[in-house]
Amino acid sequence: MTYLDHAATTPMVPAAIEAMSAQLAIVGNPSSLHTAGRRARRVVEEAREAVAESFGSRPSEVVFTSGGTEGNNMAVKGMYWARVAADPARCRVITSAVEHHAVLDPLHWLVDHENAVLEVLPVDHEGRVDPAVLRSAIERNPHDVALVTVMWANSEVGTIQPIAACAEVAHAYGVPFHTDAVQAAGTLDVDFAASGVDALTVSGHKLGGPLGVGVLLLARSAQLVPLAHGGGQERDVRSGTLDVPAIAAFAVAASRAVNDRVVRSARVAALRDSLVAAVSEAVPDAVLNGPTVADRVGRLPGNAHFSFPGCEGDSLLMLLDAQGIYCSTGSACSAGVAQPSHVLVAMGADPTSARSSLRFSLGHDSTAGDVAALALAIGPVVARARSGSVRAVGAHA
Repeated sequence: MTYLDHAATTPMVPAAIEAMSAQLAIVGNPSSLHTAGRRARRVVEEAREAVAESFGSRPSEVVFTSGGTEGNNMAVKGMYWARVAADPARCRVITSAVEHHAVLDPLHWLVDHENAVLEVLPVDHEGRVDPAVLRSAIERNPHDVALVTVMWANSEVGTIQPIAACAEVAHAYGVPFHTDAVQAAGTLDVDFAASGVDALTVSGHKLGGPLGVGVLLLARSAQLVPLAHGGGQERDVRSGTLDVPAIAAFAVAASRAVNDRVVRSARVAALRDSLVAAVSEAVPDAVLNGPTVADRVGRLPGNAHFSFPGCEGDSLLMLLDAQGIYCSTGSACSAGVAQPSHVLVAMGADPTSARSSLRFSLGHDSTAGDVAALALAIGPVVARARSGSVRAVGAHA
């Protein structure tokens, strides 16, 4: 197997597996008052302190969730409801054109069901938001803005946003700021306090932890109406019995990812550069989307996103899958019809080229062998896709 889809999910690190396995054998609800419950609570609170240290927050600002989608929904909907409750005029939400659907879909839900007004900021050809454009959008009427949400790093093309500058602009007008940092955490220097944001989303399975756990870092000053009501866990922001084994494993994975970040990111970036060079040599007209690989501060180290003229991304993905090479396509499928990536379209790509894209993403266990396997396969795969002979690929998978 050649796994080049770490941006979707990355393998658990051994230390996280060990931590989770140890807790799975122990009983205890962390909300119970007896000894078993207090033991479970201690594990949760030690994990909370470790996560806070990893991401530059206070322990009291760590709210455990089931992952990125829940965290984004909690922040976007909850902060909107709180702002509207304080002042019904605050109904405008500002976001970027390249957000993940875990942010875009809750925003559209607010438009359809809660009378929100959505303003989508344009991005440049590399997929980056200009803080000056954000300032202009808020300045038109600061009193009707409920919140701003801009992702820290793009999940498709790897573009890193100027989050601290954007948060500073929002706060100049008293507007709360949320960022989806799912792709950034563990890879970039994600520091909650230094960034100045009010809410920040992290997902465990993107940094070597288990599926189904994450955190919403939420400033104590932030106002948020909870999505769910029940036992009042997690500051009454996220009710529900806490998953002690997953939380323990997530904390270990986060600590490992942050402590090893500099060395690991440099190694992964070097592998990524080799991958880009190999693909470009094998397919000379392939187009690298997003910032250049030389832009070490503007692009995620493990991201390589290409468009292959004359191909359908889905066909390329199936052909590579048949050879045991796993990546992803930036397009989405709706009712069996491939839709162009909204990220690439926002960056100026035409719909045809936007449907011809593949994302290769590397992570902590990627090797030179992975790059070599792709380098050997990509040229013939593109040639076959262009010839139209992609029939019955599934029979060979």
